Amino acid sequence: MTSLTHFDASGQAHMVDVGSKSSTRRTAVATGRIEMQPGTLELIASGSAKKGDVIGIARIAGIQAAKKTSDLIPLCHPLALTRVALDFSLHPASQTAPSSVACTATVETIGPTGVEMEALTAVQIALLTIYDMCKAVDRGMVMTGVQLLEKHGGKSGSYHAL
Repeated sequence: MTSLTHFDASGQAHMVDVGSKSSTRRTAVATGRIEMQPGTLELIASGSAKKGDVIGIARIAGIQAAKKTSDLIPLCHPLALTRVALDFSLHPASQTAPSSVACTATVETIGPTGVEMEALTAVQIALLTIYDMCKAVDRGMVMTGVQLLEKHGGKSGSYHAL
């Protein structure tokens, strides 16, 4: 693809017309992580954070975010999602990396357009929720590495990050 699809011939922003595209199974997987102090990770792992089950709440927030993506990203199509799943893994600090929580979101639909934005939005909001729930003890958390890992379906076929 050599041009941006969200602009018409005169350069005006518009929503891409997907009406003539065939409905196919669409899947996208995105990931990201939030780096934190070791003590913050311990609070999350123990379930003793002041606001409760950090990972459980982040999972629900990510699911809600995927469903609301078209409300947040102006030119996204509203989609009937058939699956939204978020997985989290906790990583203690090592010599090469700080303590972190990684999040991977898998989003699926059957329709005329993909779900990459929904997967990316789910990850971002899940990580922001972790930040919100833990900011009282660690305001220096950093969200990083948010990216699309893979997508399947549609005319453009599959994509896998390197």
